[in-house]
Amino acid sequence: MATVERMTTGRPARDVLAWSRNVVDPALRAVVEAMPSSMGLIAGYHFGWWDEHGRPTSADGGKALRPALVLLCAAAVTQDAYGDELDCVRDAVPAAAAVELVHNFSLLHDDVMDGDLTRRHRPTAGRVFGSSAAILAGDAMLSAAFGVLAGSGHPATQQALGVLSTAVINLVDGQNKDLAFENRHDVELPECIGMAERKTGALLGSSCALGAMFGDGSPRQVALLRGFGDHLGLAFQLADDLLGIWGDPARTGKPAHSDLTNGKKSLPVVAALNSGTPAAEELAALYLREEPLSEAERARAAELVELAGGRQWTRDQAEQLTNRAFAELAATTPAARPAAELRSLGTLVVTRDH
Repeated sequence: MATVERMTTGRPARDVLAWSRNVVDPALRAVVEAMPSSMGLIAGYHFGWWDEHGRPTSADGGKALRPALVLLCAAAVTQDAYGDELDCVRDAVPAAAAVELVHNFSLLHDDVMDGDLTRRHRPTAGRVFGSSAAILAGDAMLSAAFGVLAGSGHPATQQALGVLSTAVINLVDGQNKDLAFENRHDVELPECIGMAERKTGALLGSSCALGAMFGDGSPRQVALLRGFGDHLGLAFQLADDLLGIWGDPARTGKPAHSDLTNGKKSLPVVAALNSGTPAAEELAALYLREEPLSEAERARAAELVELAGGRQWTRDQAEQLTNRAFAELAATTPAARPAAELRSLGTLVVTRDH
């Protein structure tokens, strides 16, 4: 009876993420070790495998959420008895490695563009190796992502390359809009949501679609799991935006109120600015000026975002999107254990503290 319960309820989300990292890391290391040493050193530092001199270390390498989604979605469309060594999971490793490489390409570039000095509780690659070198290492990761996917040998490879290419274009477009919003005073909530759907939702949606494709799912299952990932991706960005203002620096590895430093138009901020409340008026006067905010002013801005309803709106939206994602997942008639684990990941997305 315990065995049946284990198979239908699945592992806790954090165990799934650790499993995903263990499954995908060998493929990632093989890709990085094949890079020119100048790029491989930066990539391995960013992944937390070694320090700036190439000496092994045990730094945080990230959550591995996107690879986990690939692997679990591959298993979800397979109705056989589920186990860690299912052929579909092994077959999906190249797709899982590819989306993780794309994600980390974007992080390397984001840190440079946002001027961030720390990531995962240590200096960013741009701070250690220089901005130009970090950008080039990100470019190398992006190229490697398509290389590892192209070399998978899976029948869905050609279609998968198109899916990943579209996701990257949407991600870059979303990031460009995010940067442009910093210099605008008239950002509306719908366009901010659209930006987040492209910047974050597109890659999570594509991760789920790629997993279903590499698990030989039907076109309907692929489409439904893409929808699951799209909704989950926007929920993830909403949760990330909450952490960007109210996250504990000891947990996030970033300074307090980090998203307020450069006048970032994150979703809670834009929701607050468009609320029509007295707090929104004070927030606009403080936040939309040219001068950077002091530490005290950033704390006041965070308070005003909450008073204007931006924090609660963001929480509510994240919960609604997660429920929609779960409905899309259920419609695929997925295998029980990976479905339970995908729901656990979805819950973690909106409740995480880093």
